[in-house]
Amino acid sequence: MKAPAKKAAKKAILLVDHGSRLREANEMLSKVAKVVARKCPQYHVEFSHMELAKPTIEQGFQACVRRGAVDITVHPYMLSPGRHATRDIPRMVKEAAEKHPGVQYRVTEPLSLHPLMAVVVLDRVKKAENSPAFGPRRKSKKT
Repeated sequence: MKAPAKKAAKKAILLVDHGSRLREANEMLSKVAKVVARKCPQYHVEFSHMELAKPTIEQGFQACVRRGAVDITVHPYMLSPGRHATRDIPRMVKEAAEKHPGVQYRVTEPLSLHPLMAVVVLDRVKKAENSPAFGPRRKSKKT
C-alpha cells in the first residue's frame, strides 16, 4: 500500500513597501499584490507597509499565517538596498515571525539592480516621450 502523498507546505509572499500618508500610494501596493497573485497562484500573496499605513508588517505576516502559510517569503518592494530594505524590514519581520514559531520565513533583496528594471525604465521613457514636454521649446534651425 502506498503512503499518502505528502502535502506541500503552504507558501506565501508578503510584499512590503515604506508606506505613505497618501492613500493612493498605499493602494498601489495592493494592486501589485493582485498582479503577483495572478502570476503565481501557488502562493498566497499579501501586502503590508513598514510604517505610516495599515496593514503593518505584523498584520501582513499574521494574514499569511491565517491563510495557512508555514513558509513566507517577504519582498521589500523598494528600489534600493538602503537601511529600510536591509535592516528595518528584516528586523520587523523577525519580530512578527517570533509570534509564529512553526512558520519559516526569509526576506529577499529589494528590486535593486535587476535586468528587467531597465525594461521598465525604457517603457516609462517611451510613454513620457509621447506626452507633452515641459520647459522651453527649442527653435528649429532653418538650413
